[in-house]
Amino acid sequence: MMQSIFPVLYLFAAASFILAIKWMSSPTTARRGVIIGEIGMLLAVVGTLLRAEVVSYQWILIAFFIGSAIGVPIAYYMPMTAVPQRTAFSHACGALAAALIGAAEYYRQMPHGVVMIALIVEMLLGFLTFTASMMAFGKLQETLPQRPITFRGQNVVNLGILILAIAIGIALIISPERTWLFPIFAVLSLAFGVLLIIPIGGADMPTVIALLNSYAGLSASAMGFAFDNKLLIVAGALDGSSGFILAVIMCRAMNRSFSNVMFGAFGTIQTSTKQTTERPIRSATAEEAAEILDSARKVVIIPGYGMAVAQAQHKLRELHDILTKRGIEVSFAIHPVAGRMPGHMNVLLAEADVPYDRLIEMDDINPEFARTDVALIIGANDVVNPAAREKDSPIAGMPILNAFEAQTVMVIKRGMSPGFAGIDNDLYYMDKTLMLFGDAKTFVSSIVKELNAVAAAS
Repeated sequence: MMQSIFPVLYLFAAASFILAIKWMSSPTTARRGVIIGEIGMLLAVVGTLLRAEVVSYQWILIAFFIGSAIGVPIAYYMPMTAVPQRTAFSHACGALAAALIGAAEYYRQMPHGVVMIALIVEMLLGFLTFTASMMAFGKLQETLPQRPITFRGQNVVNLGILILAIAIGIALIISPERTWLFPIFAVLSLAFGVLLIIPIGGADMPTVIALLNSYAGLSASAMGFAFDNKLLIVAGALDGSSGFILAVIMCRAMNRSFSNVMFGAFGTIQTSTKQTTERPIRSATAEEAAEILDSARKVVIIPGYGMAVAQAQHKLRELHDILTKRGIEVSFAIHPVAGRMPGHMNVLLAEADVPYDRLIEMDDINPEFARTDVALIIGANDVVNPAAREKDSPIAGMPILNAFEAQTVMVIKRGMSPGFAGIDNDLYYMDKTLMLFGDAKTFVSSIVKELNAVAAAS
């Protein structure tokens, strides 16, 4: 009886995963997508526990409670600004689990043929994704240098390690009994994951996160082939393909190819050809900024990583509310690679209960900037840099938000330091631009205070 139930549970779980990915593609249905995904995972776990191969629940329960004791505090206490780091850490845990399960299966059975091929693919992807994700975590957490770490002949060394790992993997497929080769295979795979990430700069982290998600999914799919688990195959394939598609979208958003992301060392701090101190800028106070916003009819707010660092999303919601009450049209312009991971800005603004219909994607909002009275930039840099239109710029061709077309541009920023690309932002030196120097949360609070005073007096 039980054995006839779990295939049905697997079928509903697979359908739930498909719906989850579809619904999570839009902010308005993302919550529904998360819920159906959780239901699908519950069905998958229950179905797996009903399989005849499971003869004892002792170690499963121990692992369940240990994992819950670790995972619940991480989810509860991790701030929304650290979602990219948590995502990278989750990738690392999932990939390591897949790799260790593959290693256990190899030593337990030493299988041949297709099963061994699937195990080698699973372990290669699992081990390299584990160390790559931990390196990405370190860069995002800023415990490791965000700049690319490069050395002479790096790509040749990386390729050589990967080829050697694959060659040893093939040798194990041919002769699984040569167990002395396996530790070498594992070490090379782990080393390749480290070397894969260190030459990648902070500007490319959104793409890296998506790509590592794809690797983890493909590893799980390969595990499904090894264990003849159809749900793992489906779930892993969904995860791998969606992660790959997202990585492609991220690359297009930055006008960059995969090879350029993985081997181009983008994000190196460069020496600007323009001296910041010799270029005049205009600054303004919170009171002046409030007066300009109060007289506007249409305002577009552009959030960036600086908003995440300052945790200013709740104050932006207050600003949105007070401007809207005064009859001003307010929108939020979302660049695909703003922040440290895909959807970073959407997540933070959703946390602050900013209405979903006010979050406008780049392609839809760009035509509106010419009719915008004020573009208010909160901690964004490269994604609004007009230098992307210059052929000799390091970010040449990168799609940007056309903030420079607005009648007035106001930028809340701590200082004049460059973004991840390491170049000056020409937008800051335009006659229409006002620099609002200070912490984003504090400065927005001051603007809100001034606007409230104006509202009380009127």
